[in-house]
Amino acid sequence: MPRKLTDDEIKALLDSRPGWAILTTIDTDGFPHTVPLGYFRLGGDIVMGVRDSTRKVANVERNPTVSVMLEDGSTMADIRGVMFQGHARIVRNAAEPRERAGQGAGARGGREAEGPPAPRRGATYIYVTPVRTLSWHYGDSTSDEA
Repeated sequence: MPRKLTDDEIKALLDSRPGWAILTTIDTDGFPHTVPLGYFRLGGDIVMGVRDSTRKVANVERNPTVSVMLEDGSTMADIRGVMFQGHARIVRNAAEPRERAGQGAGARGGREAEGPPAPRRGATYIYVTPVRTLSWHYGDSTSDEA
């Protein structure tokens, strides 16, 4: 059985990866709409840059209940991940998230200048505030927690 990640392990996983997270929103027909997006952590929120006027933005504006999933590893011996279920909001002021994205690049060993130099036309952000967190680590399954 996998064990749960600690809060510190979850933060470290989020902050160590410049990769992708999977965002799921609810479409107008009630079906899930799932897409990979770049992300970073800002305090307790997960922030994802998107283009305005996309389906995911419209879905969040209509129904802010979402999930975000992040997983890494390549075999059952090292898979770990986290899923957040929470509430999303759209932020169209790009100054704060852009600054934080640069800081995130620096924290992962890159240069802060690797963050976006200026907001792209139509850029907006989806902020997800977790309400429920589920996590797993199969490569370190020393307990019976799930």
